[in-house]
Amino acid sequence: MAIQTDSRKEYQQKVKSEIDKINAQIDEYKAKVNQMQADASIQYHDRMEELYAKRDAAQSKLEELQQASEAAWGDMQKGFEQAWGELSKAFEQATKEVERGIKSDS
Repeated sequence: MAIQTDSRKEYQQKVKSEIDKINAQIDEYKAKVNQMQADASIQYHDRMEELYAKRDAAQSKLEELQQASEAAWGDMQKGFEQAWGELSKAFEQATKEVERGIKSDS
């Protein structure tokens, strides 16, 4: 019986050790996930600031376009088209990044 008791105690210690080990791994994983979330949040806010800036630039070009004389109309239209293109491209890139992030989280 002593052998069974020793084996039982050893087994319980081994199991406890394994549980302690997995708890440490879970804590490490949680820390990594939290860091990824923080990094993603920073990246999201940076991307939003970029989109707001490009939107504001397009809005400004629209206002210039509305105030432009007939002589300046062509140049103003080109400026607006460029600003609009930059905004559209930035928005498309941002939405693709979000979609990739969502898919990789699944």
